[in-house]
Amino acid sequence: MPDYDPRYLAGVLLFNRQDYFEAHEAWEDLWSEAHGNERRFYQGLIQAAVGLCHFCNGNLGGAVKLYHSSLGYLEPCGDRFLGLDLSAFRTQMGECYRELLRVPTPAGVEPDPQRLPMLTLDPPPDRWPDPQDYAHDEEPP
Repeated sequence: MPDYDPRYLAGVLLFNRQDYFEAHEAWEDLWSEAHGNERRFYQGLIQAAVGLCHFCNGNLGGAVKLYHSSLGYLEPCGDRFLGLDLSAFRTQMGECYRELLRVPTPAGVEPDPQRLPMLTLDPPPDRWPDPQDYAHDEEPP
């Protein structure tokens, strides 16, 4: 059974609640402490969360840029990392961004709520933390 860092788990919960800014905040401390592929993994999740935040807020150019960079950071981590099926996550992200990526100069494209990606860990943790313990007081930009 993996010993997941509670900050990682809090970020997963926040991400799945579509609180992408807070998920990014929860993972940022982990990223700053990590090395190698673990660092790339957290950077990829952070960029995915911020990209989705941009997508939901209408910053479509920023969303597309972060979509691509998140996949680049996650690539060296393989198909599974820290309990996350990265292959399935990449597919979900592609489905979420499909309409946005289809047009050369996107305008007015909004994410389909049915296609927003979800993070599922296998194996699941024994306990989930309270994500509010890892929330920051900052407001998203």
